[in-house]
Amino acid sequence: MRSALRSWILPLVVVVILLATLPGAIHRLIQTGNPYLFSREFYQDMVARLSGPGRLRFILQPIVAILLGSRDGLKDARTGASPFLWGLIFHREHRPQLLRSAIASVRNLVAVAVLLDIISQYLIFREIHPGAALLLGPVLISIPYAVSRALTNRILRRRGQTPAASPAS
Repeated sequence: MRSALRSWILPLVVVVILLATLPGAIHRLIQTGNPYLFSREFYQDMVARLSGPGRLRFILQPIVAILLGSRDGLKDARTGASPFLWGLIFHREHRPQLLRSAIASVRNLVAVAVLLDIISQYLIFREIHPGAALLLGPVLISIPYAVSRALTNRILRRRGQTPAASPAS
């Protein structure tokens, strides 16, 4: 119980920070009428994020997500589960379990991604756009995670080399 509660501390801190930045974002929206997300300014800021402080996260976060996805793909292959994306799309009965597994694996990584986006926004622009942080952070994680989890499982199953079936060396 205690470790389960501890694993939610970082995501809760991020939620509190996002909630604290929300009034400023709402005020900006009312003042300018610009929702920021998917606006011209949003796309220009994306280029600035690629060259500003925190740009290394655009490499490190997807790599970590790929490693976590591969680890979970190995687990899926061991248990004979269908590939992750296939299961999410076509096997409604497995969807809740797959989503819980994915959330447990990447919860803190997504929280760190959102937090890093908030920090880089502040360092680069001296303002925070919570919607952009909620969009960009998880995208850097979820797509590489889902694809690597599904591909690892599928490759191992096709080769017939699940870790449980391979001989001990």
